[in-house]
Amino acid sequence: MRYVSTRGAAPALAFDDVLLAGLARDGGLYVPDAWPTLTADDLRALARADYAETVTRVMAPFVDGAIAEDDLAALVTDAYRSFAHSAIVPLKQLGPNQWMMELFHGPTLAFKDLALQVVGRLFDHVLARRGRRVTIVGATSGDTGSAAMEACRDREGIDIFILFPEGRVSEVQRRQMTTIEAANVHAIAVQGTFDDCQDMVKAMFNDIPFRDRHGLSAVNSINWARIAAQIAYYVWAAVALGAPARAVSFAVPTGNFGNVFAAHAARHMGLPIASLAIGTNRNDILTRFLETGSLSIGTVEPSLSPSMDIQVSSNFERLLFELFDRDGKALAGAMADFRRDGVLAVSPERWARAKADFAGFRLDDAGTLETIRRVWQSTGEILDPHSAIGVATAEACRVDPAVPIVALACAHPAKFPDAVERATGIRPALPGRLSDLLTRPERVSVLPNDLATVQDFVAARTTRQEQPA
Repeated sequence: MRYVSTRGAAPALAFDDVLLAGLARDGGLYVPDAWPTLTADDLRALARADYAETVTRVMAPFVDGAIAEDDLAALVTDAYRSFAHSAIVPLKQLGPNQWMMELFHGPTLAFKDLALQVVGRLFDHVLARRGRRVTIVGATSGDTGSAAMEACRDREGIDIFILFPEGRVSEVQRRQMTTIEAANVHAIAVQGTFDDCQDMVKAMFNDIPFRDRHGLSAVNSINWARIAAQIAYYVWAAVALGAPARAVSFAVPTGNFGNVFAAHAARHMGLPIASLAIGTNRNDILTRFLETGSLSIGTVEPSLSPSMDIQVSSNFERLLFELFDRDGKALAGAMADFRRDGVLAVSPERWARAKADFAGFRLDDAGTLETIRRVWQSTGEILDPHSAIGVATAEACRVDPAVPIVALACAHPAKFPDAVERATGIRPALPGRLSDLLTRPERVSVLPNDLATVQDFVAARTTRQEQPA
């Protein structure tokens, strides 16, 4: 399996090189040069597999030629040992043909754990084999940061720096990043928005001398390994609900487009997905694109679902690459214009193709609270604000009541107790393993929204090294 950049000017790489590179050297994102196939027989065979086996079989073609399947299976099995639910990703029924997939039973109570616990071990495996170390830099709107830190803590070949917007994550999210006692882990609160943090991370990657000197790598969803691991839970849910004999639909709350792009990838591979619905909060650039055919950057507004408070969705570039018929040069020009002008309008034909693949829905804070309240009263299930957007999106965008639809529950309600308490009167408790989180000492550096300052901070705390291009 080889990978190409969405901007067309970086060399094609094997999986292990893509894992370590994160962002392509031309500023693009890596995607497979061709999609592997899941046949009907493959899907029927997965009906007898547990979750770890499903992840291994789904990821195997993506790592082909870089990591032996037996090694991959061992890494994946180990990754899920710490999960609190024996099913890893349990499905719960909310109504007739309406389901919810819980993705928050990992160590940091968010869906990011499902991929990052695997990715951390993949890094260990590849770095040990090459005798190398890397410096991971990432931006988070809330959940990726803690999941990445937890996956990379105390690993011999990794220093990790996570940027998050000061005051724009929940207290639980912040403390999950700032209370990790590991010398190789660094939490940076940036005095800006998530988009500011994301822009600084991309700028560090695009500063090639800095990137090479410090061996930069990424674990957020710009890294293809994240997407590859996330494809598996769509396959898992669809098979559990009858695939390949019947199609399944999904509703995905999203900010950075990585989670729903994994579903799109599963559909490319042959998973019978009837429809994909994107749920957004008031930061609704993706829904507006589906309504108008134009990406238009707005102001990031705080909401009850802070992990989705994003206006520039990095992974959308992977979909645009398809809409531009994999013309990397043309897309590179369009992305440069987008960053300069704040607007990217696609042709009517490209817009029609996007609308054929995705539906969009937005939910404001009042609607989020009402959904949490209503679902709790009717089913007894307590949702966090992001999961509530997923459930509301499933209800609003459902096309055929005969087709099962799965809403993704992306975070444990205890990560957002204030919102849940406002909606239900119940303040959800953290699981026992995190019961002392709010009293643990914090380790965090507050830095201005200034690239040079952040780069100096990273440079002073990591091993200087020249890395191969």
